[in-house]
Amino acid sequence: MIRLEPFTPSDFNQLIEWITNERLMKEWSGSLFSFPLTEESLAWYLEGANDFKRPEVFVYKAVDTKSQEVVGHISLGGISERDKAGRITRVLVGSKAERGKGVCTKMIKGMLKIGFEDLGLHRISLGVYDFNEAAIRCYLKAGFKQEGLMRDVVKHGDEYWSMVEMGILEDEWRAMKKAGSDAEPSSGC
Repeated sequence: MIRLEPFTPSDFNQLIEWITNERLMKEWSGSLFSFPLTEESLAWYLEGANDFKRPEVFVYKAVDTKSQEVVGHISLGGISERDKAGRITRVLVGSKAERGKGVCTKMIKGMLKIGFEDLGLHRISLGVYDFNEAAIRCYLKAGFKQEGLMRDVVKHGDEYWSMVEMGILEDEWRAMKKAGSDAEPSSGC
């Protein structure tokens, strides 16, 4: 079981340890951060975060409820109260030992629960680079639909990366939940 808890300054060093190279930094954060990741940039990232009264961005760590170890990181931002929409970003299963064990899907489902139940969103989207097949499988399993491909949106070194756009609507999430496709992880919020 995975529990999402607010990401705080006490979690900075763990995340910094996970982001070991420039390519991983770009895969995880797009162009939001520069490598190497620093405590100063993470402090900026948290400004105004996790405020349900003024929802702009929610930043969480994923905690394994059995071991109590932090195993991942996820955020929900780009929140539009008018459109009832948000965007999942910066998804990382940081613990290499936990990769391939369903942690990503549990993190995504926990964030969907927060977005749809706690924030009352209607739509949640995300973007994933087309070469990240494991992440695409995770998002499909969590109920996202592939909506399109943005070609050559990011340049890294001498190569261009394309991004798969994905989304899920509130009624699709509720139908999945009702059908009982996996137990929902607790959000800890």
